[in-house]
Amino acid sequence: MLNGKRIILGVCGSIAAYKAVDLASKLTQAGASVDVVLTDAAQKFVTPLTFRALTARPVYTDMFDPQSSIAEEHVELARGADAVVIAPASATMLARLAYGLADNMVALTALATTAPVLVAPAMDGQMWAHPATVANVATLRARGVIFVGPEEGRLASGHTGLGRLVETATLIGAIRMVLGARGELAGRRVVVSAGGTHEPIDPVRFVGNRSSGKMGFAIAEAARDRGASVTLISGPVVLDTPYGVTRIDVNTTAEMGDAVAAAAGGCDVLIMAAAPADFRPAHPAGQKIKRTAESIAVELVPNADILAGLKGAFVKVGFAAETQHLRENAEAKIAKKGLDLIVANDVTAPNAGFASDTNLVTLIDAQGGVQELPLLSKYDVAGRILDRVQDLLAAR
Repeated sequence: MLNGKRIILGVCGSIAAYKAVDLASKLTQAGASVDVVLTDAAQKFVTPLTFRALTARPVYTDMFDPQSSIAEEHVELARGADAVVIAPASATMLARLAYGLADNMVALTALATTAPVLVAPAMDGQMWAHPATVANVATLRARGVIFVGPEEGRLASGHTGLGRLVETATLIGAIRMVLGARGELAGRRVVVSAGGTHEPIDPVRFVGNRSSGKMGFAIAEAARDRGASVTLISGPVVLDTPYGVTRIDVNTTAEMGDAVAAAAGGCDVLIMAAAPADFRPAHPAGQKIKRTAESIAVELVPNADILAGLKGAFVKVGFAAETQHLRENAEAKIAKKGLDLIVANDVTAPNAGFASDTNLVTLIDAQGGVQELPLLSKYDVAGRILDRVQDLLAAR
């Protein structure tokens, strides 16, 4: 997503400038060309040499540098940018941008670009809440500037409040979302389910499975990167929500079924990557069952099949996590659940089971077409699934 993209990173004077160093490093590692522009105040906290060492590119600090190899640096930088990111952005920088001032390299470059501008504020909570800052933010939002944060947390003053610079992962997610805004799924609504479900035996114990949710989260992230509006319905998993994705948390299969049915109304694509429990205890205890020397029996009854019960004009994708007879079991589910595409994976295969960061899958469509994929990262698997989804959408 970031490979080959040119990102202008403007850095303002703030103790949070150290996070800009990490951002420049991560973007460069992802294949982006990062041109860093520093204000005079920023250089009080971080040096141009630090960024040059990390990006292997020149760092820009002076509007009037007579030694520059290019004329009108700000224009050249702005013209070639895929995105301009100002992080951290001080209250002073927000005022400069709102009033169209061009008295330093960062403001000048932002004023000259036609690329998307992302601003990540960092300042004391009182400054962020000041009416002047509030008005400047409203002005910039109205002009299309994209704000990322700030977050609530510990500030440089030692107080806790709203004004903390967002973390690097959040910024990178926002950049990817902006770069993909006009992607192949722009204007499409995609619903993705992820993770297992917990069916209570009592208030402490539950029936569940080993699903980590990683595959579903990767699909949600990849769909966002292609411009889709994504709703992610997640079982109880410990994973960060991809930036820009709407997340709905559920616990039981019944809750997931209700959430998926509600979200699927009007969607273009439904991808059921979750592993909802097939059975639930028939009579969950109201209080914790105490340990005894005797065995106990838990009667299990079947849960409703979420996918089989959903009908609509959307592209419908299911998953088949199997331990044997992979193709046969997956193909049977296509007809039974009315699927356009199924993703079959043998969860006993090395590096392809639950909680792995990679997956080994076979894609089977309703017409009998079969595509066996090599071992890939789950994000890359998500991309291959979405390639097929795009073909199905185009055919309609």
